[in-house]
Amino acid sequence: MAVRLNRTSFDHAKALVKEGEFVVDERDAWSQHQPSTEQENRYIEEHGFAAYARWHLGVDDEENEDTKARYKFPYGDFAKVHRCAVLAAESRAGQRKYSDIELATAHLHGMLDALMTREGSSLAAS
Repeated sequence: MAVRLNRTSFDHAKALVKEGEFVVDERDAWSQHQPSTEQENRYIEEHGFAAYARWHLGVDDEENEDTKARYKFPYGDFAKVHRCAVLAAESRAGQRKYSDIELATAHLHGMLDALMTREGSSLAAS
């Protein structure tokens, strides 16, 4: 399997985090928050595979372009980045030795944690 970082997706995720389009959820919440197969199919029908790909940090070059199997490591729900998805992707990338994806997810994780810390301290100061 030739899985590599989807740089367009990584840039999209960073931009969403900077714009505040993220959900700070618990580490193990991704199983409840991830889009269902039906939601994924509807999203693809409405927006196409290029838009679907932007929500996945990994691309498997050995899979056909217009298939869901090509896209790995989702990080959100087609609207917002989910911290739980980033953490799940970071863990899986590390286990599978996809270092470029692991570094990208660690970067996103750091961005989210920094924002959480900043928001937490500004809330405490209020």
